[in-house]
Amino acid sequence: MASLKLSAITDDKPIKVTVELPAQLHRDLSTYAQALAQEAGQPAVDPVRLIVPMLERFISTDRGFAKFRRQAAG
Repeated sequence: MASLKLSAITDDKPIKVTVELPAQLHRDLSTYAQALAQEAGQPAVDPVRLIVPMLERFISTDRGFAKFRRQAAG
């Protein structure tokens, strides 16, 4: 199996946000949760719990956003 970009999901105090997802995206999140569980040898997490780490990963690896943040700070 290919290495996934996410690792184990950590517990943190959440801030509640309501969002509507397209059905296909939810199915993909469910499948990703199953793949992550299989890779980690743990039970699958609720697919909704993947949204935050995926967004964090996306933002942390977006070079254009990093450049913008550096320019905005300077």
